[in-house]
Amino acid sequence: MGRKTPKSKEKLDKRKEEKALLAEHTALVNKANSQTNPLSSFPAFTKFSKNGLDVTLDCKRVADMDESLIHSIFNLEKENMKNLYDECSWGWNDKKKMEEMTEEAARYLMAKNEAGELVAFSHFRFDLDYGDPVLYCYELQLKQEVRRKGLGKFMMQVLELIAFTSNLHKVILTVLKHNPAAVEFYKALKYEVDETSPQNSVFEEECHYEILSKLNKKIFKT
Repeated sequence: MGRKTPKSKEKLDKRKEEKALLAEHTALVNKANSQTNPLSSFPAFTKFSKNGLDVTLDCKRVADMDESLIHSIFNLEKENMKNLYDECSWGWNDKKKMEEMTEEAARYLMAKNEAGELVAFSHFRFDLDYGDPVLYCYELQLKQEVRRKGLGKFMMQVLELIAFTSNLHKVILTVLKHNPAAVEFYKALKYEVDETSPQNSVFEEECHYEILSKLNKKIFKT
């Protein structure tokens, strides 16, 4: 065998660095996923009392939720999103959506009123996204009567707190372009178009969504 050239050594060193970085990022995600209830470290954020609302927040893995709660969450998702899905190429499919919402990695941040009724939820996961350790917010859904009272903003702040104290790099989410209220809501919270968003793709005309994110300022100092 011949001797390694400086160029081949440089490539090898780069691969080693990439492998080490991936292992580091995977460890962060695994540590976040090892938490049974990431909200338990922040008791001050388990209550929201403002603008006539008095709700309690809880956070659970989908595996720890009973069937009636899962169906309450699914029904709220369908009530809010079915028409929007049907307006794009995705279409609404009960079976596929339920499968997505009950995958093993799914976690839920839930808000219940004084009667114990579900009024809002977020489906989120700890994951690697293009190699970055992230909290991916799949859904944030509120009942009509609790909107515009600060609860949605509060729940996103809770997700950010959970993500950033776990040293994850960002909170990331997908929003439908033809849901302007949601786009406006997230951008008001300083979410920006993520570098992975397909908006600049040649297939832009076929893409009904964009990917938004907020960076962990402790890691990415401006």
